[in-house]
Formats: sequence, structure tokens, C-alpha cells
Amino acid sequence: MSMQHSPSSPARPYRAAIRRSTGIAALLGVLLAPMAAVAAACAPIVLDGQSLTLAQIESVARQGCGVTLADEAMRRAQRSYDLLLAYARLDRPVYGLNRGVGLNKDQTIFKGGEISPEVRRLSEQFNRNLLRSHSAAYGAEAPRELTRAAMLIRLNTALFGGSGLQPAVLRQYAEFLNRGITPVMFGEGSVGEADITILPQIGLAMMGEGQAYYRGQRLPAAQALRQAGLDPVQPFGKDALAIVSSNAYGAAVASLAALDAARLLALADTVAALSLEGLNGNLAPVLSASQAQRPYEGQASTAGHIRTLLRGSSLWQQDPQRALQDPLSFRTVSQAHGAARDMLDLLQRQLLLQINSSDDNPTVALDAQPGEHAEAYELQFYVTEGPVRGAVLPNAGFDPSAWALPLQGMGVALSQVAQLSAQRTLRLTDTAFTGLPRFLSPGNGAIGYGPIQKTVSSLAAEVRMLALPMVTDVQPQAGNIEDVGTNAPATGRRLAAQIDRLTMLLAVELMHAAQAVDLRVAQRPDFMVGAGTSALKREFRKQVPYMAEDRRNDEDIVRAVDFLVRHRQALAGAGAAP
Repeated sequence: MSMQHSPSSPARPYRAAIRRSTGIAALLGVLLAPMAAVAAACAPIVLDGQSLTLAQIESVARQGCGVTLADEAMRRAQRSYDLLLAYARLDRPVYGLNRGVGLNKDQTIFKGGEISPEVRRLSEQFNRNLLRSHSAAYGAEAPRELTRAAMLIRLNTALFGGSGLQPAVLRQYAEFLNRGITPVMFGEGSVGEADITILPQIGLAMMGEGQAYYRGQRLPAAQALRQAGLDPVQPFGKDALAIVSSNAYGAAVASLAALDAARLLALADTVAALSLEGLNGNLAPVLSASQAQRPYEGQASTAGHIRTLLRGSSLWQQDPQRALQDPLSFRTVSQAHGAARDMLDLLQRQLLLQINSSDDNPTVALDAQPGEHAEAYELQFYVTEGPVRGAVLPNAGFDPSAWALPLQGMGVALSQVAQLSAQRTLRLTDTAFTGLPRFLSPGNGAIGYGPIQKTVSSLAAEVRMLALPMVTDVQPQAGNIEDVGTNAPATGRRLAAQIDRLTMLLAVELMHAAQAVDLRVAQRPDFMVGAGTSALKREFRKQVPYMAEDRRNDEDIVRAVDFLVRHRQALAGAGAAP
């Protein structure tokens, strides 16, 4: 079964140039180019359950791309469904199929044997009840991009073959993505051991219950289905449990935040490099010889990026007035930003495993065979006769600790990046470090923005607060059976909030760095700014002019934040993540 769809999305004329670029500095130069968008077809993503990427998640979630279901993946999904029913016919207990869930795990839904009309009726009623009873999320509506990402991730992990979902349900996921039907979801209430209170809202919408967005309107889901020419699905078997027992929503939050964090780190390097020029700082810490003494991968990458950004800068020339050693917030940029990159690399690798494997419980293991000397206990989980064979196994694959922990670590890493930015900004207002005028002289400008230091402190405090660990802060549920959790979705939301606050903090630093460089050039007309940093400052000055006299700082902050957000989004629109 294949499905084709090619919705439109904005295309960036500089996309090809980004793909050709081999260095971050080249990428930065491209992203600062004029962003005249042109309409172009958005190619559908082929889903096979094994090769989905974070960039593809973004294209479906944010650009509206459609999906195609690979034929082999749909055959695998059909066999997974057939194996699940074959196992049920043996009258062996299966959680969420012929037995209840949670506290009702030992309650029999139906007996084994052939699937009679009465058995189907009982199963369909159980599935409807499970979706309704588990829909217990709260808070504001989840952004539609997160709902689309969650549907995409759950669809792809089901195509891996471990869910046993009806193929009709898989096709409904794809139709929702391709036709632009987005269920209204509340995005809070998951403890991060499968998002069982959030994801039911998708299943209910596929049944025609609840609300959904379609063609820009918020409609009853049943009406959205009719207008799109779709029939409601009837969950059966283990469908409802497979719809809800997944970390698809938390993984969606984490995946998009990881992409945004990568782009923000590239901009953070550039702002820090411009600040170093404003300080007339020392390049020794980022030199290759310095880095070789402690060759952490992310650190070396960051240092190389900064050297490239500062190519042609006067910092490469000797200056008797330059300090031998700068404040740590300038000296340790490659270490702090590099550590964030290393943590981000781990997070992205773990997320790729999450979105291309099964986190189902129970899981359907197609073609699995018992060992030669398997005990009777192990053999009970296998179907060893018939056209489709394998095992149906209760497990704990829904625990996302493998990526929830680096997700939390990424929050701590961004807190460190924020600390450095805040301290650099404050040092740039200190004439003892810069040698630049602290107070405004009419028409001459100054480095000091006065009370804006309080803004810097407040933003840095918010970023630190959002980094506080919460992965183990979970209360026992379901009669003390479900007694641990990871809070992965909430941790991901905090990371996304950190990215927003850190963007603001970097915007304020950029205001100071650009002002400092302009004042330094005024003192020394021969002072040269690096190739990468000059490109950033030149574009920034089109949005936030030089401060020659007092004016409203809040308006400058709004413009500066908008500048950095647009440039972060430019990388997203180009499909690039440095």
C-alpha cells in the first residue's frame, strides 16, 4: 500500500548553496542572505519504519510535507497485525488485547478462538472506552507542528512492525498528515512512560470524536473527516493501546527542540565571536595548538567555527593593549558550547533510535524464534505454527530514559551557554575590561545600556531555572504498578522554553557586542571585523541601529530578538542544522 501527496511549502532560493557549503561560516553567510521565498513542491517523505530523520520530522511538522507508506513496511505491518491475532486465538493473555490495562490488567475482554462478531463487538467497545478513559491531558492546546510530528513518529514506529496496529489505522494516520487534519490536543499530563494521557486525543479524532483543525478551521473531528472525504476508523484488537502507549509526543517535542538548539548554538558562536571583538580579546584559547591539548570533538568544532568567523579580524594582529587573559566567559566559549554540542549529538543519536524502533508494550516480534533449549516459560510467548510466526512479549520498551536523560542534560548545557552569554554582556559594560566609554556623550555613543543589566540577570535566571532536573519527579500510579517515570515531554517543553529565553539573552548580548565593535572602530578606524562576524553585524544594524543617544531599550530588544529568531528559522527553512 502506498500513498502519495505533494503539498506546497515555501522553498528557500539559497537551499542548494547551503547543501554545498562545507563549513559553518559558509552556512552563516548563506543564511544571512536575503530570504526571498518562492513556491515549490514539498516532496513527500517515504516512511519505512527504519530510516526517518529529524530533518524529515521537521519538514512534515513545520512545512506541511506529506508522507508515502513504503510497500514493504505496510506488508510488515499487516504481518504484525496477523501475528497478534494468531496469538490471541491461542487464548493466551495479552495486555490491552484480550485483557484489560492498568489496574484491570487481569480482566478478560474476550476468550481465544476465531474472531466472532460478538468478540469483535466486545473488542471495539473496549478500544473506544480505553481511548476515552485515557484522554486526560490538560493545559493549552499543543502547537499543531507538535501534533503533526507526534502522528508522524507514531506512524513510523508502528511501521517498524512491533505494534500490531490495524493497517486501516496506519492509513488513517497518513491521511491525517496528507490532508492536513490536525487533532486538537492538550499537551500536558504525561509522566514520560508513554504519553498515554495525550495521544488518545489523536485516536479519538480518527474515530470522529473531539475537535480538529482542517483548512484553517477548528471543527468537530467528525465534520473534518466528512469534509476531507474520510471515514472514521473503528479501533479493534490492540489498536487503542498501541495508539496511546507510545512516546511519540515526547519524542516530537524533543526532536524539534534538538533541531532548534543546534541552530541556536551556531548563532551563539557568532554572537560570542563578535563580543570577543568588542572586548579586543585574546584568540589563544581557540587556536589549534591550544585545542589539541584537550581534543574534545564539540570543543574543537566550536573553536574551528570561531576561528573561521573571525578570519580577517584585527584580533589576529598583535596589540600591546590587549589583555593576556580574558574573563572566563570569553575564554571558555569553545568548552561550554562544545560540551553542549557533544550532549546534543548524543541526544540526536538516541532520538533516531526512538523514532525508528518499537516502544510498544506488549511488542510484536515478527519472525522471532525460540532458542533450541527454550524453557516452557519462554515458549508461551511464541506462535510457532501457521503462515505468520513470531512472539508477543510484555516488556518495558516504553521507558525513554535513553533519550530523556540526555534531553535533561541538554537543558543543563544550555544553562551553561546562557551563563557565559550573560557574563560576557555584563563585562562589555565594564570600561575596565573594554577601555570603551561607559556613559553617553551627545552624538558619540557608549557601551552602557544601563538598567538592561537587570534584563540580562532575569533571563539568565530563567534559563537556569528551566534546567532544574525533573526526570525522576513522578508519583506512583495505577495501584502502584506504574511507580517510575521520566517526565520526558515536560523536560522537552522546558528545553524549548530555554531556547526561547536564550535567544532573547543572545539578542541582548548582540546589542552590546555590535555597540562595542562600532565604538572600537570609531577609536581605531583600522580595526577590522572578521568575515563571519561582520556579516552578522551588518545585517543586524539594518534592524537595530547604532545607539548614539538614549532611546527605549525594550524596543531594541524586541527588534534584536526578532532578528535572531528569523535567522534561526532561516536555517530551519533551508533544512539545515549546523
